[in-house]
Amino acid sequence: MESWTRPYLPPAKSKFVTLKLRDSYSGELVDVTGGGIYLCGITPYDATHLGHAATYLSFDLISRYLMASGSEIRRTQNVTDIDDPLLERANRDGVPWKELAEGQIQLYRDDMTALRVIPPDNFLSVFENMKLIISYIEKLVSTGKTYVIEGDIYLDLSLIEGALENLPIPLSEAIQIFKERGGDPERVGKRHPLDTLVWMKQRVDEPGWESSFGKGRPGWHIECVALALSSLDNGSKFALGIQGGGSDLKFPHHYMTAVQAQVITRRPFSSVYVHTGMIGLNGEKMSKSRGNLIFVSRLLNDGIDPDVIRIALIQRHYSEDTIWTDATLQSAQIFQGRLRNNLAREEVAATDPIIANVVLALANNLDTPQVFALLESWCEKTERGEIGGNAGELSRALDLLLGLAF
Repeated sequence: MESWTRPYLPPAKSKFVTLKLRDSYSGELVDVTGGGIYLCGITPYDATHLGHAATYLSFDLISRYLMASGSEIRRTQNVTDIDDPLLERANRDGVPWKELAEGQIQLYRDDMTALRVIPPDNFLSVFENMKLIISYIEKLVSTGKTYVIEGDIYLDLSLIEGALENLPIPLSEAIQIFKERGGDPERVGKRHPLDTLVWMKQRVDEPGWESSFGKGRPGWHIECVALALSSLDNGSKFALGIQGGGSDLKFPHHYMTAVQAQVITRRPFSSVYVHTGMIGLNGEKMSKSRGNLIFVSRLLNDGIDPDVIRIALIQRHYSEDTIWTDATLQSAQIFQGRLRNNLAREEVAATDPIIANVVLALANNLDTPQVFALLESWCEKTERGEIGGNAGELSRALDLLLGLAF
């Protein structure tokens, strides 16, 4: 599947230190020096809302830092273009599910291009990789750790060392969240409430694919296992360098993906797990069920500068939940105007120190609030008449590291 146009990246001239990111499960800072990055992509029926954009912009900053520092990385992002919510939306709207998916994927491409997000090396569709995914299900089944209920295949977590003992949250909470996020803990015949669906027998009026275990379609987690391992695993200690996505994927999706991958490879799935906070609107969680999603395309159609949207979303710390209000956009517009005006001056405050400190802030678990505080301070110094800097050098650094074009 084609991704989107890659933005220009200025050459790096700064000295870089090792990027440290906080692992969402252990809570520890982990050195990140490169490797494969797998980012869970959209289910294409509501692209691209601000929650999506915030996640992909955060990982764009991670990619930019690693690329600028000379690290070798390879990035894969999937598109879950066959899934229950997509089928339900297509049925509700009376359109073919594939047509709905294709339209939303193109809208997503357009939004990412406008926001100057660096495209992944591999932009992979579940639909287009069904044979590959089925082959990974066969690998999982061959381990003897699955069982069948009425044609559906489940992974037996009790047969996997540590899978139930190392849950990131208490069992009762895990079962509740599992249910809320697409799981079926109460299904009769399951050996454990958290056993995950690997293959679903074809349902009436739903698409299905032929396999050695009958016609049907894959479960959610094994799709990412197959796409990640096939495109990124180079046989090193960890299959991936980074597994990432929104914090709503921390459990069950990313946990269960890691469990399934480790059953197949007998190695840890990722060296670090990075999750972005949720975006709320006017004091409420932004969600499909509440109907309060704000879409990037709507903001762009309203004439909002893409860089303003980018600033509004990256000025928060990536891991923190935040509330979006009209003031969020307004403050980003004011900041953009102020910084642009100062960069246009003939004489500006010293720029070498701020570039160096921006690098250090980003290396420290992507501390973008500190980055913007540094830029505010530089604007104040320039407005006071301090000189000795090179506005062009700072502009190029902000383009390279933050994706902001001035």
